[in-house]
Amino acid sequence: MQRVNRMIRKTIRPPSSTLTGEQEEDPLGTGARPQPEEHVQLPLFRPTRGVLTVVSCEKRPPRTTPQTQQFRKQFYHGVPRQLWNDWHWQVSNRIRSLAQLKVIIDLSDEETAALSMDGHKLPLAVTPYYLSLISPSDPDQPLRRTMIPTLHEMVKSPEEADDPLGEDSQSPVPGLVHRYPDRVLLLVHDFCAAYCRYCTRSRMVGHGKLLSDRRRLEVAIDYIQSKKVVRDVLISGGDPLLLGDDRLNWILDRLRRIPHVEVIRIGTKVPAVLPQRVTPKLVRMLQHYHPLWMSLHFTHPDECTPEAYRACAMLADAGIPLGSQTVLLKGVNDSVETMKGLMHHLMRMRVRPYYLYQCDPIVGSGHFRTPVETGVKIIRGLRGFTSGYAVPTYVIDIPGGGGKIPISPEYVDRREGSELLLRNFEGKAFCYVDSCPNVSSAALPVLVSSGVPAETAASMTSAPHEHRPDL
Repeated sequence: MQRVNRMIRKTIRPPSSTLTGEQEEDPLGTGARPQPEEHVQLPLFRPTRGVLTVVSCEKRPPRTTPQTQQFRKQFYHGVPRQLWNDWHWQVSNRIRSLAQLKVIIDLSDEETAALSMDGHKLPLAVTPYYLSLISPSDPDQPLRRTMIPTLHEMVKSPEEADDPLGEDSQSPVPGLVHRYPDRVLLLVHDFCAAYCRYCTRSRMVGHGKLLSDRRRLEVAIDYIQSKKVVRDVLISGGDPLLLGDDRLNWILDRLRRIPHVEVIRIGTKVPAVLPQRVTPKLVRMLQHYHPLWMSLHFTHPDECTPEAYRACAMLADAGIPLGSQTVLLKGVNDSVETMKGLMHHLMRMRVRPYYLYQCDPIVGSGHFRTPVETGVKIIRGLRGFTSGYAVPTYVIDIPGGGGKIPISPEYVDRREGSELLLRNFEGKAFCYVDSCPNVSSAALPVLVSSGVPAETAASMTSAPHEHRPDL
């Protein structure tokens, strides 16, 4: 046992030569390092006049899952809880090599072969916390499929591309994408706590080529300031919450000073893979920049742990509207029951299901992509069978920079004159009379006799304009 423990300690902090494709960098930005916090014992917070106040609760929620407890006991028994819940420690001790991973997980031949090959477009990185949610024995477990490379990543289909959405061609300055007229995407860096194997930006994230240096960010912010049509800025990357508090505060402050920027959004997977990052200090800072929205990335119900619930509660209690963007993945969440379970968790976490994305055709993603009909069936299986708030919009982000196009089940059978023949969520047929809103000419005498001026009555009963329902 002592020999095994020494092996684990040796592999937890690998030398730089064992890294799997990711360059060393300083993802945390500048500023003083916050002291480690006992995150699992944090109370809930609610904003009162802009100040966070403690809210007592009669029943303490569970601190973590039995699975994570067992994982810590087996592999990190010497790490105190306070350190385990320090987000800096979690980032510094990410599992990033084959040598580390095979101590904890019984790797399949496909996984071992993929991790032994050089030239990965996307490096391996998983926080100890998130690895505790991954099955050590089942290669087909959903979370394991999203994090551990396999040989399938080496297969390229004809429709796949490194930059399928054409972001590079729509970047007027480095690290900024301007696709839609009134909003832009600001990529602050290329660093994540954990790298999803289906990442749209696998061509760039994790390689240390897009740093959060002020000179580059100043150029991007100057561009936003020069475009008065831009009213909405989405901050992404990489994961913006992997910046230090001071650097993130500087970016938000600069954007909030631009008069025509009405809304700031942050895209992050931190509540799922690194919930320890959501600290009282971070939340207090974010509160200063309302209206501030946050788009979270949850993939599977197994991510909805007590830690994730607490992180979302702190953000929601700070008045930050939360939405979730889920990617539809084969063998991960491509069933109605799995997706419904995830959506129900999100609702309980006060996270509004927003988008369900068709997996983008990045190179090596064929084993993740489902037929579009699968997504349509999932939406059909949710609509009417759960709360409307729990039904996301299924979209395809069109390759080549065409933007998001919503895809939904067809509930209109046909039109017969002014009648629409519809089918509800149960497949039952109904008739809806879609008559013209204009009053018929026969009503003219009645309107005039009721005191309506003749000219007004005539305009109300004039020939109807062409009307087509928004189907």
